[in-house]
Amino acid sequence: MGRCFFMLLQYMNMINETIASFFTELGIDNSHSSSSLQALAVVDSKSLRDMKLNVAAVLNSNHIVRKEALLLALSVAINEKNSVLINAFTQLSKKEGTTDAELAETHACTMVMNANNVLYRFRHYMEGQTDYNNNPAGMRMSVMMNPAIGKEFFELMSLVISAVNGCQRCVTSHEASVKQHGATEQRIFDAIRIAAVIKSICTVI
Repeated sequence: MGRCFFMLLQYMNMINETIASFFTELGIDNSHSSSSLQALAVVDSKSLRDMKLNVAAVLNSNHIVRKEALLLALSVAINEKNSVLINAFTQLSKKEGTTDAELAETHACTMVMNANNVLYRFRHYMEGQTDYNNNPAGMRMSVMMNPAIGKEFFELMSLVISAVNGCQRCVTSHEASVKQHGATEQRIFDAIRIAAVIKSICTVI
């Protein structure tokens, strides 16, 4: 009985250390918790370690500088309305030299793409209905004209949000545009990996 209790205590300490280490790396208050984290902490240290390792891997891409990776992560957190991660990635990106204008533009890009994703998903669903596809969008999107984060990266962020929101037309359009601005397929793929991993941790944090 005593040995089993000791092993359980060791196991729980290992899990708690994993969460604490992960939170420290992201600048999240160690007192933060959620029902999902609590459920994982009871029985599953592997998933928590995977979560920590996956985030570290995607934020340290060979094709996307860390500042860009953090802004892409921030855009996903904004899209998912995750206040804990919004604050974490905002502070981390500031440490990498992100300006207030670039932060504001990340919020604006996410806002604009949510509007576009809804509209163009509808048009995709109604493919063949010419009236829907021929009518102008009628929405102002001036932030797209001369973005402070640069046109290529703005298009990359737009692609990331579109992929998260599942808009096929927007994904196709922005993927082509990013390539026209000089991005490689590996850079694009790494951006989507960031989106996938950050979207996943939004569900548990």
